[in-house]
Amino acid sequence: MSELLTGPRELREELARPGPDLTAEAGSWPGDVLVLGAGGKTGAGIAAMARRALAAAGRTDARVLAVSRWTDTAAREQLAAYGVETVAADLSDPGALAQLPDAGAVIHLVGAKFGTATAPEQAWLTNTVLPDHVARRWPAARTVALSTGNVYGMTAPVTGGSPEGDPPRPEGDYAVTCLGRERVFTHAARTRDTPVALIRLNYAVEPRYGVLADLARTLLAGRPVALDTGAVNVVWQRYANEVVLRSIGHARGGDPFTLNLTGPETAGVRTLALRLAERLGVKAEFTGEPPATSLLSDATACHALFGYPDRTLGQLVDLQAAWLRAGNEVWDRPTKFERRDGRF
Repeated sequence: MSELLTGPRELREELARPGPDLTAEAGSWPGDVLVLGAGGKTGAGIAAMARRALAAAGRTDARVLAVSRWTDTAAREQLAAYGVETVAADLSDPGALAQLPDAGAVIHLVGAKFGTATAPEQAWLTNTVLPDHVARRWPAARTVALSTGNVYGMTAPVTGGSPEGDPPRPEGDYAVTCLGRERVFTHAARTRDTPVALIRLNYAVEPRYGVLADLARTLLAGRPVALDTGAVNVVWQRYANEVVLRSIGHARGGDPFTLNLTGPETAGVRTLALRLAERLGVKAEFTGEPPATSLLSDATACHALFGYPDRTLGQLVDLQAAWLRAGNEVWDRPTKFERRDGRF
């Protein structure tokens, strides 16, 4: 799919569109799918895509349940329109987890990032303690836990980024606790044989949110783009949603299935800003100098297993610019991708 998306409804449909391989795999999913943390920026697309994949596979026996506090009632109503069952629960409460139904597959999207520099205790509670409660509540479910490329250290762009075999070198409470989340689910895989997949995501983007949206807003505001980050990986959000769901079939006990999820390119921040500026009709100005290293992941294994993203980097830049030129909404949720100290 390379077409531009004209508005929020069309975008929601695209982010929830399952590909044929996912639909085929959904036919063998082991029962209901429980999406924990479905009220976040990625949860709605994943839950709706799961429901559509099951429907296309003829699986009328399996439910998709999206769990969140649901402070956004509109998002809850939109999911219900897809046939997703929404459940309101405080996932930090073990008692609330106990009341949730059993499931064949659990998609764990719960995490704390922003604000953790000033309240690190929240990161430790959400990113390390909660996963243990989840793993104990659903010990037999095929569990896909979203992690982050922040668990790696900085690498030179010429290396292509960190592959899955690189030893973690997290910096800051966010990255350390995300590695803690992985360790907790790994413990469940090794001690209870829980089938686990750990997905280390680097910067999924869609036109309302992400690195490209951050850069575009900086340019449109007439502010200089900081080059302190140097280079980034980004990936189309629809593809990321599909990889998360297709990883259900790869979850395993013992040593968990671990996968980097991002785009194939190492993209220079300066180059991205210049391309966006050209399409937006503004001038790009810069501050700082690109460093020798950046936070980068090598997703070769992901692309070999699941194919390349269905939107290229150039198409994502075009989509971002067209979205803004049309006056569409951009969320006020900066990614803080430019931070190098791990403080979010």
